[in-house]
Amino acid sequence: MRAEKQLLTQEYATRLNASPFFIVVGYQGLKVAHLTELRLRLAKAGGEVHVVKNTIFAIAAKETGSVELNGSISGQTAVVTGAKDVSAAAKVLKNFAAEFDKLKIKFGYLNNARLEEDGILALAELPSLDVLRGKLLGLFNAPATKLAVLLNTPASMLAQVIKAKSEQGEQGEKAE
Repeated sequence: MRAEKQLLTQEYATRLNASPFFIVVGYQGLKVAHLTELRLRLAKAGGEVHVVKNTIFAIAAKETGSVELNGSISGQTAVVTGAKDVSAAAKVLKNFAAEFDKLKIKFGYLNNARLEEDGILALAELPSLDVLRGKLLGLFNAPATKLAVLLNTPASMLAQVIKAKSEQGEQGEKAE
């Protein structure tokens, strides 16, 4: 393999090793301005898109032990990777594909499990990782909040009874 191809293979392998997922998209017919817009949107979601050479990318995927692509990529191909949330990247791709019908989601891999287009679109429907964390924290806090209210209720009721008795006693002293 020529030195340039080896460098590209190493670059692709580094990206694959740094990301728990990758999504393969076809971009045939997209203008440069649209691809730049996709890059900006993915950057906000913690992802990035790179145009790849199919054969070299397949070699890099095999070398990293990620997957064996066996010729499943063809045409003008770009790969979306990210270090964070796969659902955020999938959501950006879904919305972008709806706006610009030239972008085609082909397939992806999440933790070495292959996802077809419908699986990636299902990931796009999931709430973001931050929203899920918030919901989980809410579930953890709910029992503690209920317990605190439950423990404070008898004390507050006792205080109300004592206050009512003392007010009743004051009214009784004034009447005498």
